[in-house]
Amino acid sequence: MPRFAPHPERRPALVSGASSGIGAATAEALAELGHPVVLGARHLEQCEALAAKIRDNGGEALAHSLDVTDTASVDRFVSAAEAAFGPTEILISSAGSLVFGLVHELTPEQFSEQVELHLVGPQRLAHRVLPGMIERRRGDFVFVSSDTATAPRPRSGAYPAAKAGVEALARQLCMELEGTGVRASVVRPGPTLTAMGTDTTAEIIGPVLEDWLAWGFARHPEMLRAANLASAIVAVVSAPRGAHIQLTEVQPEARVRSTPLGSDR
Repeated sequence: MPRFAPHPERRPALVSGASSGIGAATAEALAELGHPVVLGARHLEQCEALAAKIRDNGGEALAHSLDVTDTASVDRFVSAAEAAFGPTEILISSAGSLVFGLVHELTPEQFSEQVELHLVGPQRLAHRVLPGMIERRRGDFVFVSSDTATAPRPRSGAYPAAKAGVEALARQLCMELEGTGVRASVVRPGPTLTAMGTDTTAEIIGPVLEDWLAWGFARHPEMLRAANLASAIVAVVSAPRGAHIQLTEVQPEARVRSTPLGSDR
């Protein structure tokens, strides 16, 4: 007899922030493994287009509106997902946005909105989904964090503080869920090329990049792609029962030097 019952072959997966970036790439990757996926975001039309693509490729997918800052929206999303595909086996919390600015120049309302989205939103999902997972004695809840949680960057507004809170929340959940069969995990991306933050202006992003360079946050120009993070998330949730990958940090690899390290220059 194995120490742990294996995962079911078919694991319904809910993905917040699935309209683009890491969430969208992860939904596609999970669908390719044969898992039904439910795509949630405020931009429903983008989720519907991706769900249609997944279905055209032979997968199971449903798009549903989701605003993680609204408790009723979270409840409707999860209820619709479970009505379509059954109890939630995997939840990927990846909804996010980025408002650049100095901490003291953001209005308290702007700061609070970011904390609501990045920290309170994941707790809403946990509140709705974890009781069922605990009852079934299995499940994966993955928080998509950021390396700014441990290395804050200037002019990043509330984002580093909120992500630091997410990681504290996840560590606490790991302790509280121990022995339940449910795994809480963090995937911590480094610089990633997504749409997040790209709607800012040159007047705002110029000082941001200058400060990041001054504080040593740009050793090389390479950036991760969303698919890189999707691969990491798939690895976390695909780990066999009995293994719990609690924290995975993914950083962009620097381009290979033309001159080998240590050689004469």
